[in-house]
Amino acid sequence: MLGWAEWGPPGGTPVLCVPGAATTRRLGFGATAVARLGVRLISVDRPGLGASTPAPGRTFTDFAEDMRAFARLRGLGRPAMVGHSQGAPFALACAAVGVAGALAVVSGADEVAAPHFAGALPAELRGLVDLTAADPGAAEELFARFSPDAMWDLVMTSSPEADLAVYREPGFAAAYRAALADAFAQGPMGYARDTVLAMGRWGIDLRSVTAPVDLWYGELDLTHSPDQGAALAARIPGAVHHRVPRAGGALLWTHAEEILGALLGRLPSP
Repeated sequence: MLGWAEWGPPGGTPVLCVPGAATTRRLGFGATAVARLGVRLISVDRPGLGASTPAPGRTFTDFAEDMRAFARLRGLGRPAMVGHSQGAPFALACAAVGVAGALAVVSGADEVAAPHFAGALPAELRGLVDLTAADPGAAEELFARFSPDAMWDLVMTSSPEADLAVYREPGFAAAYRAALADAFAQGPMGYARDTVLAMGRWGIDLRSVTAPVDLWYGELDLTHSPDQGAALAARIPGAVHHRVPRAGGALLWTHAEEILGALLGRLPSP
């Protein structure tokens, strides 16, 4: 079973959102932009998070096929997609097998296990990548020690001031923390499996992506990608790389209209 939430006009242009790490369908974005642009925004929980049934041992391919079935059952065709933070590789897996009609990767988690990043990672992250490669089961057990409060503390201690101004806003903070609690409602294993997949080699054939892809990173964002998505963009045919001045990792909320507007413009004509 997959859980999802929708915003915007029911007859609007479908946009599937793949949420970031340890969050769920409960954390939307761009309410004003969604209404103004006529977007039917649909956010889907990954297995084991929120309302979606756990699926131990799942893969990126499994997720892409889930989204293919979801789009078919909901009559979405090949929808536009947004992959945010840790949701980025899951969305790229969808694009690689033709599920997405266009894709925006926003503050996307990069393939940190890729060889070209071997010397660029901080020691702690390098250790997690090495553990995931050597013993995925042990890595999954380690990531399963996280909790909603631990995730909140991690975000608040590792984000630049530009992002903290967003995250500290009382309404946003309440919504974010509610989404974190929802992500762990069935326990930590959904988040743990996501993180093992994201920290390991992805095994996604990015060269097979034919849909238009835009990658969005803030110039102050030093956590999602060692090079702010430059190498990742170069691996995807025709991808457009956006580096937003004076912005951090909260682009999904600070630049929603720009991102969604560009995404809609990349969809093929009906």
